[in-house]
Order: sequence, then C-alpha cells, then structure tokens
Amino acid sequence: MNAAVRAHLPFAVVLAIVAAGFVRIAQYHWREGSVLVAVALLVAALLRAVLTPEQAGLIVIRSRGVDVLAYTALGAMILFVALTITKGPI
Repeated sequence: MNAAVRAHLPFAVVLAIVAAGFVRIAQYHWREGSVLVAVALLVAALLRAVLTPEQAGLIVIRSRGVDVLAYTALGAMILFVALTITKGPI
C-alpha cells in the first residue's frame, strides 16, 4: 500500500462506520444508527490517540489532546442520548 492510501485509511474507516450508521438511520433504526455514529467518533478518538499525525491523516484537526477530547466527548454524548431515550427499537 502506498503512503497516500495509508494516510487516508483511518479517515476511511471512520467514514465507513458513519455511513453504516446513516444507512441504519435511513432504515428507521435511529438508535442503532446513532450508536454507530457514536462508535465512529470513539474509533476516531482512539486512532487519533495512538497514531502519529502523519499516520492519522484527515482525522487530525487540532492538537492530539484537543482532537481526542472532542471526539470522545461528542461520541459519549451521542451514545448517551441514543441509549437513554426510551420508546423505539435499539
């Protein structure tokens, strides 16, 4: 695999999980889809924490700490909302 493809691989993984979440939301399984979007953000946080900025590619926005904190906080909030709202399938 060449360097250009490897640089975009973490972003592609996160994007694939988000796409799967949007598909589930479009199929009226909003809780499952929301959980997948939250998981994608948590995966982005994990990848940002363990990879160098060159390896992390497009998931790098700010400093490592700010990125990890932002991805984790947003993922946790979405997960909390998806799991605590009653009425509807999980």
